[in-house]
Amino acid sequence: MESKMLIGELARRAGVTPRTVRHYQELGLLGNVEQESNGYHYYSDESLQRLYKINVLKKLGLSLEEIQSVIDLYFEETSMIKGKQKVLGILSKHLEETDRKMEALNQFRQEILNNMARIQLMIDEMSD
Repeated sequence: MESKMLIGELARRAGVTPRTVRHYQELGLLGNVEQESNGYHYYSDESLQRLYKINVLKKLGLSLEEIQSVIDLYFEETSMIKGKQKVLGILSKHLEETDRKMEALNQFRQEILNNMARIQLMIDEMSD
């Protein structure tokens, strides 16, 4: 039998705040959440597992939007291969973007060095 948790217990067990749980729920990251007639939301063990997975994916550098695109894949099959493949694609794009930024920064760095050398040369010529 699967346990049901109120938001406070779920948040405590996952190491997040109830506000975070609500936010993730609004984004649809927690899957189906049961709401009783009394208005309380009850969360399952899967919700807890989803929170753990969200935390791991965030540590890998995925945005919440990217996590939205992949989270359900992790819970569709036990091997989680589809989810991992999608994350691999996302991380590949992150790497490409990082490489582009690093190249641009290296070019900017070289421009700074060139400008510094040019200014130093002007100072040296004026000092003579």
